[in-house]
Order: sequence, then structure tokens, then C-alpha cells
Amino acid sequence: MEATGEQQQLRSLRDFLLVYNRMTELCFLRCISNLNYRALTRDEEACLDGCAGKLVHSNHRLMGAYVQLMPSIVQRRISDYEAPAAQAVPGSSPTQVPGAAPAALPAAVGTETHPSQQVAASLLTAAESAPDAVS
Repeated sequence: MEATGEQQQLRSLRDFLLVYNRMTELCFLRCISNLNYRALTRDEEACLDGCAGKLVHSNHRLMGAYVQLMPSIVQRRISDYEAPAAQAVPGSSPTQVPGAAPAALPAAVGTETHPSQQVAASLLTAAESAPDAVS
């Protein structure tokens, strides 16, 4: 079991480094125009602060939306799993299927919402209602 925890930590570190390296590359290409000097110019420094800040802020908003939507996705997957299992055992309800998770459990996960999650949800709702809009 410890090996699984270590694998998860390595995966998390890898994911973090991929995001960090991509952000660094994007901001460098966008903001750095002159490599003749060791120090950054004021304009380059301001551009980098804005670029990194915007990417970190958008990442927080996306994660908030993910945390808010995840319980409904889990519930849908459980329902999709329970339907074929219920058909395999005639006359039984999905909660009576051996090995099936209780239907009420995923609904309780993540019921509290953080203000940033509410903002992310409103952005997702707006994006769904206007699919042709470009952000």
C-alpha cells in the first residue's frame, strides 16, 4: 500500500512540474525579448508577474470548478455502473447489488462550496450557455 502512496506522490510531483514548466515556457516566450542582460527589465518583470499571476489564478478557478463538479461525475459513474448490475440480478434494486457503492455517499462529498468554486461554477454555466463565445 505504501508503494501506491509513493506512486501517487510521484504522479502529483510530475503533474506539478509539467504545469510549472509549461507556465515558465509560455511566460518566457511572451515576456522576454532581450537576452543580452542578466537582469530583467522593468517591463519584462511586470509582464512576467502578470503572466504568471493570470495562469495561477486561472488554474485555481479550474480546480475549483473541478472540485465542485466531481461529486456529480462520481454519482453519474456509479449510476452507470449500477444500472447493468441491477439488470444482471432481476428483481433487485441497485443498492442491493453486492459490491455496489451506496448512492448517497458521492452526493455528500464536496457539498460545501468555497466562494472561488461558486465563481468557477458561474463561469462554467456562462460558458455552457454560450458555447460559441471565445474567452
